[in-house]
Amino acid sequence: MTILESGLCANCDQAVLGPAQKFCPACGQPTPAHRIDWHFLGHELEHSVLHMDRGILYSLKGLMLRPGHLIRDYIEGRRGGQVKPLMLLMIMAAVVVLASKFFLQGDVVGSMMSAGGAGTAKANAGAQVDPALMAKAIAAATDWTNHHFAAFTLLLLPLEALALKLSFHRQGNPNYPEWLVITAFLTVQTFVLWTLAVPLQRWFPQALLWVVWLALAYSVFSLAQFFHPYPRWKSTLRALLGFGVVMLASFVLTMVVAFVVYARLQQV
Repeated sequence: MTILESGLCANCDQAVLGPAQKFCPACGQPTPAHRIDWHFLGHELEHSVLHMDRGILYSLKGLMLRPGHLIRDYIEGRRGGQVKPLMLLMIMAAVVVLASKFFLQGDVVGSMMSAGGAGTAKANAGAQVDPALMAKAIAAATDWTNHHFAAFTLLLLPLEALALKLSFHRQGNPNYPEWLVITAFLTVQTFVLWTLAVPLQRWFPQALLWVVWLALAYSVFSLAQFFHPYPRWKSTLRALLGFGVVMLASFVLTMVVAFVVYARLQQV
């Protein structure tokens, strides 16, 4: 007896009621199990790729046009048609990397880190720091970030979520996992703007730096919309405090990494 003719679930052998029963009551597998043929593959392609594509576009559209409302809907359980935020984050991180490979030869964050490195070199002009060696250290840190961009993004999420949770203490009372979701959505926003700016970087060398500030303003707006009817000016101040802490911590972390690499290069 084939998987199409059996009255049992092909996955767990639970009795099923026949073709009218679409899913196994024990394990949830679709029933009956169909033989893999061209029709089956076409159906899987439609549901796994095209439906996902519609969900991505729906989520991105809502995130850019009504960000606070979409995030609040997700937090409060109205999640129909939305792509899970961490999956959306990984997809957009991949899009940023691919766009950077095509337009910037894979240099996702190089221009911003180079700008920071130039500032560091000037700040240490009077100190015993070799500018050429520091440039190599920054280049090594940039190369690592470019090759591990998705992992680097995920590592920053807990820090940003914690900073925003503390800055919005006792307001709306989202728990820490919910703040991780909120932060993931805000990061996706940044990646959308980043992707749009990457092609402009060839003609406007500071495009990505401007996008950072634009993304910050958009994130502040999103949080003010999310916490409505809480006064917008209070939400704005709290958001700026949280993002300020994140930017300061990121700068310190970058400098620590750069000087660690610098110290290792001195020993070579």
